[in-house]
Amino acid sequence: MSVHSRGVKPSLAPDNDALSKAPPVPKHLSPAAKGEWKRIMPQLIARRIITKGDLAGVENYCAAVGAARTIANTMSAGGLPDLKLGGLQIRYMQTARQLAAEYGLTPTSRARIGAGVPDDDDDVNPLNI
Repeated sequence: MSVHSRGVKPSLAPDNDALSKAPPVPKHLSPAAKGEWKRIMPQLIARRIITKGDLAGVENYCAAVGAARTIANTMSAGGLPDLKLGGLQIRYMQTARQLAAEYGLTPTSRARIGAGVPDDDDDVNPLNI
């Protein structure tokens, strides 16, 4: 039986060079993107996942989320939905989802990191024989 790792994502782990303090919000981001930066950055810092080299990817994630929200607001303000804007919004949301998975911002990627898994296993498991 052959073993291959095609399609298998490596486990995320805390980085030795991880940032210990959140950098300031980039000024060029839209208000919605700035809000997303402020929402996710404390989680990323606490998990010790983000390094200086990752900041551009996090900015791209926040920009994609901000653009998707801006398009949603634009479409809801108008009468009939613009199909071109809808398609653009879908692409921004897909990009944001892909980048979120890279940085442990989805349930599946958090499970790969081990976030949310208790460190101590002092409880007796009645199903463990």
